[in-house]
Amino acid sequence: REESPFVDRGGKDYFNFLISYIIWTVVSTLLILILIGFVLLPIVAILNLVFTIIAIVKASNGEHYLPPLSIRFIK
Repeated sequence: REESPFVDRGGKDYFNFLISYIIWTVVSTLLILILIGFVLLPIVAILNLVFTIIAIVKASNGEHYLPPLSIRFIK
């Protein structure tokens, strides 16, 4: 992390992504009570998988990537 700004930025972006999608998962789980969560929870899970794969490909190409719906907690 100290030697490479790319690794530092990528780690922070992915950590922000994980925190954000944990929040979206909790919200979707709570919304199961009003039946909307049954639709949202699988969508959040699929988006998590797809955006993780996209982030891996972009990182291997040397590009920065912050997936959609991610909230920047750590800058």
